[in-house]
Amino acid sequence: QVQLVESGGGLVQAGGSLRLSCAASGRTFSRVVMGWFRQAPGKEREFVARIFWSGGNTYYADSVKGRFTISRDNAKNTGYLQIDSLKPEDTAVYYCAAGFFATMNAYDYDRWGQGTQVTVSS
Repeated sequence: QVQLVESGGGLVQAGGSLRLSCAASGRTFSRVVMGWFRQAPGKEREFVARIFWSGGNTYYADSVKGRFTISRDNAKNTGYLQIDSLKPEDTAVYYCAAGFFATMNAYDYDRWGQGTQVTVSS
């Protein structure tokens, strides 16, 4: 059983930065991909970025390219999402997820963390 725990969210001013962490435990080798998603109030959950646990190949949503950086530390079984140049529209609950397929679809990820709130003030 893979378990994911996010941390690192908070309240930050526009233009600031945050680094979100996703600590994985359990049979992490059984999942190929780690993804980050976010959900703003009243909106659907949307894909942000994904990375292969083994090879580091990354992919980003167009809306975050150049500002977000996904990475992982296999020795620590931890994934990261570095968020720079934060904008008020980045305000959302951010979730990490693990799955077998490198897609942008939430339904392809079968393990989810509880989420961490990111709030950006203008």
